[in-house]
Amino acid sequence: MEIVVLRLGHRLERDKRITTHVGLVGRALGASGMLLASDDKGIERSIKEVTKWWGGDFFVQTGVKWREELKKWKQEGGKVCHLTMYGENILDVIDEIREEAKKEKARIMVVVGAEKVPYDIFDAADWNIAVGNQPHSEIAALALFLDYLQQGEELKTKFEHAEIEIVPKRKGKEVKIRE
Repeated sequence: MEIVVLRLGHRLERDKRITTHVGLVGRALGASGMLLASDDKGIERSIKEVTKWWGGDFFVQTGVKWREELKKWKQEGGKVCHLTMYGENILDVIDEIREEAKKEKARIMVVVGAEKVPYDIFDAADWNIAVGNQPHSEIAALALFLDYLQQGEELKTKFEHAEIEIVPKRKGKEVKIRE
């Protein structure tokens, strides 16, 4: 299964940390990349630097035209999950989404907004999904969605090509640095 995060509504100064964290959460929890509908090379550099040190093949593409990306994704058979507090409760639709994800060459685009999301997204999405119907963090919504979708399996991922690796321990800290 391929999972790509589409980040909408990034406001350059206000959302730098939030958008970076959307990308980092996507990377850590099983997404293969992030499309950013804004041209912010700083975010791209930050996430690529993390990927370089901590491993994996996560990509970041900035300055995308989200309507074109969404249309292309759907034309190529991909499904779209829009995370919004106005959607159906995740518990009511996650089994259906998991079934779709089990199909050969399944592709899921997860749309994460910032400011007001255009209504076109609500129409284009195969699922408008709410992680609760109260205002909350898009970072938390993405993390919960990715975890529910993959049933915790993403937490066991070993990242290839890592320069830095944490050795899990009950007490203390151990870090391996590849030389």
